[in-house]
Amino acid sequence: MLRALVITHTASESPGTLSEWLPAAGIELDVVEPWKGEALPDRVTDHDALIVMGGPQQAYDDGSAPWLRHTKELLRAAVADGLPVLGICLGGQLLAEAMGGRVRAGDDGPELGARLVSKRDAALDDPVFSDIPLSPVVVQWHWDEIAELPPGAVLLAASPRYANQAFRVGTKAYGLQFHIETPPDMVRGWAAADADGVRAAGLDPDLVAERAVEVLPEIEEVWRPFVERFAALVRGETRTYLPVVS
Repeated sequence: MLRALVITHTASESPGTLSEWLPAAGIELDVVEPWKGEALPDRVTDHDALIVMGGPQQAYDDGSAPWLRHTKELLRAAVADGLPVLGICLGGQLLAEAMGGRVRAGDDGPELGARLVSKRDAALDDPVFSDIPLSPVVVQWHWDEIAELPPGAVLLAASPRYANQAFRVGTKAYGLQFHIETPPDMVRGWAAADADGVRAAGLDPDLVAERAVEVLPEIEEVWRPFVERFAALVRGETRTYLPVVS
């Protein structure tokens, strides 16, 4: 069976539902936890894909965790080698930074809970994003934003508050600012841990969490097939997007 290397950054942001969805689609997960002292591999070519999860660190500050610089190196290597990549929340921000984009503290405050994003026109021709509805629901939980996409990156989804919600860099590397992999306990745990920050944003932590939990069945309906299409990309069964060269 094919294998994906999964990098996590905190106990509160595990692979979540990806731990079920990807093995069911033929991709086993090798999870590494550098926040527990586990060493990141020197290379990604021993795996068939690279997945980087979320966390509380800052993608623009390598000092916020000692393994972030190495994670960016692995992301760059994976993109250069043409491996499928999926970055979620902090993982998407790290992909953006690694490939020449820019992440910063969000000018308009945090984006939290169940929110809609809008698919962009370029997504209509993307092998992984093309079947996503025009305005899918996602779970947001971030204080930082992807302010600038990497050179040559393709914007796939946006939102009114923060434009760069999903993008592709190269032909097989996808970054998501939002979450699609959150079981109920994960969302409730974030709300409890970040309660002061959520209240400072003028929101009720419990209400934000429960509204997000309510939409999780809809998120699975939309985003599990997305993950299955990513798995097909890993298996080499999905066409690779080839940009037109003029």
